[in-house]
Amino acid sequence: MYDVARRAGVAVSTVSYALNGTRPVGKETAARIRRAMDELDYRPNALARGLASKRSRNIALIFPALERGLGITEMEFVSSAAETASENGYHLVLWSTPVDDTELLTRLTRDGLVDGVVIMEVHLADERIDLLRRTGVPFCMIGRTADCADDSYADIDFEQTTRDAVRHLAGLGHTTIGFVNHSQRSFDAGYGPSVRAAESFARTAEELGVRQVSRCCADSPAAGRRLWRELVEREPDLTGLVVMNERASAGVLAAIAEQGARVPEDYSILSVASSERVAEMTYPPLTTFHPPSAELGRLGVQTLIDSLDGRSGPLVQKLLPCKLVVRESTGPRPAGGARPPIGTEAP
Repeated sequence: MYDVARRAGVAVSTVSYALNGTRPVGKETAARIRRAMDELDYRPNALARGLASKRSRNIALIFPALERGLGITEMEFVSSAAETASENGYHLVLWSTPVDDTELLTRLTRDGLVDGVVIMEVHLADERIDLLRRTGVPFCMIGRTADCADDSYADIDFEQTTRDAVRHLAGLGHTTIGFVNHSQRSFDAGYGPSVRAAESFARTAEELGVRQVSRCCADSPAAGRRLWRELVEREPDLTGLVVMNERASAGVLAAIAEQGARVPEDYSILSVASSERVAEMTYPPLTTFHPPSAELGRLGVQTLIDSLDGRSGPLVQKLLPCKLVVRESTGPRPAGGARPPIGTEAP
């Protein structure tokens, strides 16, 4: 740093400010410093900088060990989060911890390995959030707890999205509509999206006078196939389905084909919080409420970094809408007549 300062004709402290961003440095001065660094082939030592500043420049993205794993939709979020961290001079570290096990999170924050934390897959009552509040570790939630008035978060507006999904199918004339949630285990554990979406589905169906059928389903195509066979056997009038389970939706479509029925002529399927790439890989391509995954990742990380760097003002609390993309899996309610029974082939 002394060599860089001499070559650039500035004080050592100015080089330090330019590197760590603690004070503003003029554009011309910053350019001279960068030129001197290039000429001397100087690269800051991240570990040494961390020791000197007591900042690691690392932030952790904490996600639970999901029973469904990380799919395309989740990876869109993670990629955006990592890119935003890098743009701000931070490193993003991925940590997988059970929601009800805070030991690893305690060690991670206590040892100074990270400067702050972004929490994914938030539950209504979340022990991880309780720990971060108690210890004063900076954090931002992707999702939100039941009591989040004093915390920063970015989340999908699942209540509004589910409401719009039911209205979309009801507007097409469907009078019996089903809802496929995530697993019973996730729902019972208080996973925020599962609980909020289920409650909104029930309220909206009741308001519209629509017969409703709500089920939890394990996150797999095989489980989706089994659930569909159960639904059509028990609910012969069902013609519309809202699916908030990306992996189960493929099984549902397969089971409908096995039944000898057609989408959307016999059944309309609408997927909630599923990425466009996933929706376009199915046959027929799914009508979906596309989640703002990249925006959520960017917003969550940027909110945390602004707090760490002293740029934050009031709390950031944002609910982002999903975007309706109509494809080929939704249409008007069939005009009467029984659909093909399970196990038969279409003529």
